[in-house]
Amino acid sequence: MSLSLDTPSSQSLKTEARNLREHHARSGQPMTHSAALEAVARSHGYRDWNTARAVLPERTAVPFQIGMRVRGFYLEQPFSGVLIGAQLVSGMRRLKVTVLFDQPVNVTPNLMFAALRQRVTATVDERGVSPALRGNGQPQMRLMAE
Repeated sequence: MSLSLDTPSSQSLKTEARNLREHHARSGQPMTHSAALEAVARSHGYRDWNTARAVLPERTAVPFQIGMRVRGFYLEQPFSGVLIGAQLVSGMRRLKVTVLFDQPVNVTPNLMFAALRQRVTATVDERGVSPALRGNGQPQMRLMAE
């Protein structure tokens, strides 16, 4: 199954237009909603809002959904659990996820003591791999559907 966070949706462009209107209003330059929609559509390479709306899906599919059973590695420790939070970030190219582990995971490499985590939040790409790396070059999290 190939899902991508790179494709914007009409909903995401509407959100961008609302943010653009709010920005202009704060700077004392009011902008109509239709003008904001047109500007956002052009910034994404479309001729106008109607063209963008005709081409784009209503919403973007995401590879991970709240309530989904997941498994993977966090700080190179295996885990399984439930996805309890998911939020698109970084221009809709990444997903901020919160996972509730079935069993707590020890997040310290030191054998002298243990720091157990039951719930963690991390940013992953559409493949479920964290762009943040550990000191040894391994991603902080690798996430996949169970």
